[in-house]
Amino acid sequence: MKKKIKLKKPFLIAEIGINHNGSISLAKKMIDQAKDLGFDAVKFQKRDPDISTPEKQKQIIRSTPWGEISYLKYKKKIEFSLTQYKEIDRYCKKRKIIWFASAWDIESQKFLRTFKFKYNKVASAMLTNHALLKEIAKERKTTFISTGMSTYKDIAAAIKIFKMNKCKFILMHCVSTYPCPIENLNLNMIITLKNKFKCDVGYSGHESSVSPSIIAFLLGANYIERHITLDRSMWGTDQSASLSKTGMENLTSILKKAPYMVGDGVKVFSKEEKKMLSKFKYWN
Repeated sequence: MKKKIKLKKPFLIAEIGINHNGSISLAKKMIDQAKDLGFDAVKFQKRDPDISTPEKQKQIIRSTPWGEISYLKYKKKIEFSLTQYKEIDRYCKKRKIIWFASAWDIESQKFLRTFKFKYNKVASAMLTNHALLKEIAKERKTTFISTGMSTYKDIAAAIKIFKMNKCKFILMHCVSTYPCPIENLNLNMIITLKNKFKCDVGYSGHESSVSPSIIAFLLGANYIERHITLDRSMWGTDQSASLSKTGMENLTSILKKAPYMVGDGVKVFSKEEKKMLSKFKYWN
């Protein structure tokens, strides 16, 4: 294989989120899948449902694997306890893969400090929750900030909080529909965010295919986050917007080859091409 250029491999985050449906066994299988397929980190979500569930939604009845129950009870069913998260922590250390989580309320952010993460994450839905952002930023850990469901003004206000706290951040271009139609991905926003905010930018994708992540990488996304699942037909709101094993394999395989394919941009007339030309050239 020919020499590759110095194209930095993106930091790959496998967003397990709530696709575990409250099962430690499923969570461990997804951790294994992410590790075995070359992802750098796995990410979960942490909520106190009593705090983070809007009042108008709490008593809405929802069909779930546990029967017809309220939205609040459903949210509580899929939350891991401290004991369960300690088990995840031990398992990730055993598998030698980074893990972290996005908090959806201040109490959950305080809860997550137990694990001394290297990274924090701001979910798109939390971008304008300035009290939560201040709680995260004061930790001064590198923070991924997803930018779905927001305006430039919202993003700028969030950045101001992190800069005031001298907390390193990475903006993650994101379109928060699940799954996101490809015509709505607007991947050129990666370049726009870099130019507008003069910072590092990644991509958090919710589409059901692999190719947008590759394009995002070639547009300059140094960090790529994708929801993952064991089976896209499983029950759950995020499963259809996630990559299963085959998609994850395709993503990591292509990203490994990309630096060789793009080359160094210097024109080369190789001996193989010269030999090919000799077959066609009939003039002096």
